[in-house]
Amino acid sequence: MSTIFNTKENKNYRCRLRINMTEPEHQVWQRIRSHQLGVKFRRQHGIGRYIVDFYCSDKKLVIEIDGDSHYSDLALQYDAKRDALMAELGIRILRFTNLEVMSNLDDVVEVIYRAVHR
Repeated sequence: MSTIFNTKENKNYRCRLRINMTEPEHQVWQRIRSHQLGVKFRRQHGIGRYIVDFYCSDKKLVIEIDGDSHYSDLALQYDAKRDALMAELGIRILRFTNLEVMSNLDDVVEVIYRAVHR
């Protein structure tokens, strides 16, 4: 059986995304990395042909930090297809906007904490 996680085809792209994280992604990563919430998160994790911002395999939880590019019609369609695949795999998704992260980081982390410990 072939894997759907972190395929070789998108390895270089995942690495570039990790190196060039947005500031909101960086802020969240600093608060969830190294088991700070009691679970391990991976950043820029491949699931199928998609790359998610953060993934906790133990809890089957994706965290997405959405910038302005996520709100065009094309991007919304892309995200809907991606969300459908995640749902088929039994993976929950938490989405936050860049603005939410930058203005209410503590609240964002609290929502993530609650999702991890529910």
